[in-house]
Order: sequence, then structure tokens, then C-alpha cells
Amino acid sequence: MRFTRSLKAGAGVAVLALALAACGGGGGSTGASETGNQSLADKAKSTQKVVVGIKFDQPGLGLKQPDGTYAGFDVDVAKYVAKELGVPESGITFKEAQSAERENLIQKGEVDFIVATYSITDARKQKVNFGGPYFVAHQDLLVRSDNTDITGPDSLNGNKKLCSVKGSTPAQKVKDTYAKDVQLQEYGKYSDCVTALLNGSVDAVTTDDVILAGYAAAQAPGKLKVVGKGFTDENYGIGLKKDDTAGTSAVNAAINKMIADGSWATSLQNNVGPSGYKIPSPPTVPSS
Repeated sequence: MRFTRSLKAGAGVAVLALALAACGGGGGSTGASETGNQSLADKAKSTQKVVVGIKFDQPGLGLKQPDGTYAGFDVDVAKYVAKELGVPESGITFKEAQSAERENLIQKGEVDFIVATYSITDARKQKVNFGGPYFVAHQDLLVRSDNTDITGPDSLNGNKKLCSVKGSTPAQKVKDTYAKDVQLQEYGKYSDCVTALLNGSVDAVTTDDVILAGYAAAQAPGKLKVVGKGFTDENYGIGLKKDDTAGTSAVNAAINKMIADGSWATSLQNNVGPSGYKIPSPPTVPSS
């Protein structure tokens, strides 16, 4: 009997602890990790809070500004989706989502969803669900505005210097496929590549066109241009928990609404349009 009473007492303590945790006991905020198997749509509606992964260092897309606020097209998409899920802007917590950590952040429950130039691939779909695509980017080249001889990846032959970041594949793709004798230069960040381009240390920078446009608009207005000869398709999706069908449907509905009411095009024009980047047609997003 004592053993039975001890079990009951222990169970009562456990239930109380869980209840306190659910109410935010211990001073913690309601985070993504507390949702368990709950759908994103249900969690957002019930708590009016979400944790969203974005990039912190991509001008025009996801940028943490000196005053601690966040700006860019991905940020606007994240806010719009959150609003459609029933979460006010004050209920959003932004968390940095570096490229190599995105699946882990979702799987560990550290974020509710990710909007961070996150290309949809078959390998990633084995680990997470994707809403969207909300944008289709293309690998392209960034050059100085007065440059006339670099018109595409195949024009980089002749010992041109091409910059990309360490650990990325775009520059090597150019060398392997288009320009065998291009000289590859690697830097830690794309902003370093842009600085090298401006001072003449390199002839071009390569990654997705919309990322290049964001840097051109923010870091060197009028001094740089995107060549505009994209040579890959990169479907950007919104990553969320694997097998969350209801959450994925809700995200897709929000993206479609953002496109339909003009907010999608307006955000792109405001964030990357100043670079001269041609705003593309919106992608086709599943309706359910």
C-alpha cells in the first residue's frame, strides 16, 4: 500500500510539473519545443506565439539590424504566415537559422518553422515538411555596374576571379560546368565577397540571384548589378515539422493569400528592387 501511495504521489508531482511547464512555469517562454506532436496550426492558434528561424546576415532577405529589429523579404513572409496562423507580430520570436542547422532546429523543436532561403530538395524532405515554394531563385552572378564582358557563367573563362563563401558549392559548379579556368576565391561571408568585388579583387560573385540582389541593394546601391542569366532553379520553401499535414496546408494557404493580395510583390520590390533585380512571377503553391 505504501508503494501504491508513493506511485500516486509521484504521479501527482509529475502532473503538476507538466502543468507548470505548459503554463510557462520556471520563467521560460512558450517555445517550439513544448508543442510535442501538436500541429503548427493548432499550436499557433492556441498560444498566439511562434518561434521562426531566419537568416540574420542576408540583406534584403533576412537581416538583424543594429537596433535589434529584423528586415527583409523572408522576414515579411514569416510575419505574414504567422499573422494568418493567428499570431500577432508581438508573438513572434526570431531565431538565427544557419544553413547547416536548419533541419536540426526543426527536428529538435527549437523553431516552429523556418523561412531562410531554404531550398526544397528530396533529401531534406526526408527530414522535414515544406510549405511552398514561396519563391524560385536561380544561381546567378553579381558584377560591377560598369562591367560589360561578363554576361553569364560561360564568359568567366580567361582567368576571371569568381568569389563565393567557404563550404558552398555555387562557385565550384561554375568551374565544373561553364568555365574551366576561372579562378575561385573563397571568403567567410558573402559580404566579404561583395567588398572584394567593389575594390576589384574579384570579378564576380555567385550564389542565388535574389541573395545577390539584396547585397547589391543594401551594400552598394548603383555600383553593382545582377547579370540576370540564372542557370539553376532553387525553390525556396518554408520548413516545418515532418508529417505536419495540417500545418503545411495552413502555410500554403497563407503564401497563396500573400501572393493574391499583392503583399508578396510589394515586399520583393521594397527589399531587393532597388538593386535593379527584376521581380519574377510568383511560384505555383499547392492549395492544400
